[in-house]
Amino acid sequence: MTTTRPPHGARDPLDIWLLPPPDSPRDIPATELNAYERHRAESYRRPDDRRMYLAAHVGLRRVLAVYTGIDPDRLRLGGERYDGNGARQGRPRVLGVPGAPEFSLSHSHGLALVVVSAERVGADVQRLPSPATVAACLPSLHPAERAELDALPEAERPSAFGRLWVRKEAYLKGLGTGLARGADADYLGEAGLAARPAGWVVGNLPLCLSHIAAVALRGNGDRPIVMRSVPPEYLYAAHGAVELIGGMPPGLRTVLRADPASARATAP
Repeated sequence: MTTTRPPHGARDPLDIWLLPPPDSPRDIPATELNAYERHRAESYRRPDDRRMYLAAHVGLRRVLAVYTGIDPDRLRLGGERYDGNGARQGRPRVLGVPGAPEFSLSHSHGLALVVVSAERVGADVQRLPSPATVAACLPSLHPAERAELDALPEAERPSAFGRLWVRKEAYLKGLGTGLARGADADYLGEAGLAARPAGWVVGNLPLCLSHIAAVALRGNGDRPIVMRSVPPEYLYAAHGAVELIGGMPPGLRTVLRADPASARATAP
């Protein structure tokens, strides 16, 4: 993969890939997916949701092929735990490849996001929530998070809640528990940084106006981020997609801050 390395002594950047859906379901090379992934796709009732799932998982495999050198359809992806029937549980991983990168995938309403890292990582992307969604979810939050949101003007709560919720989901995905742990178990608010989970850096990402996203990385200290938005003609190319993706130059550069109040995005 063509990348710009960090200066001597700097930490390797997190690679973040933004993946769009194809123009047509016929463009999705679903044969690159395994039987479990195709079965999961069929469980979605809405055609748009099914198409986004297929596109996100094809995109994930093609991105991971850049790092592993293994063809997308030959990659084995699984969870940390198994139920005996082939279903994945826990945080997903690349199986059978020593030194394979850690990764996290999320998709929502026409946008997928893949984060690739040397450390354990979680990511989440969501469409901006409605006031009704905020009202329904507020009781499930950590008490200190509820107090922070209640103190905001009503017009500011949807965006503040959305930023909080994707931080929370990213962290729980990094742990490998998902929401089985409970949304009230951990504080991921913006006021009391010292009360956030130790040993993790969690922050929001700069995205488009319609979506919000966050990443959670196990470790400490600031981490540079390189974001790339993959064009559909690269991601779903019938031939040479992995080479096209791997040859993309860095896009937006930003930083995952241990103190998110100091976060700043800079142009590439």
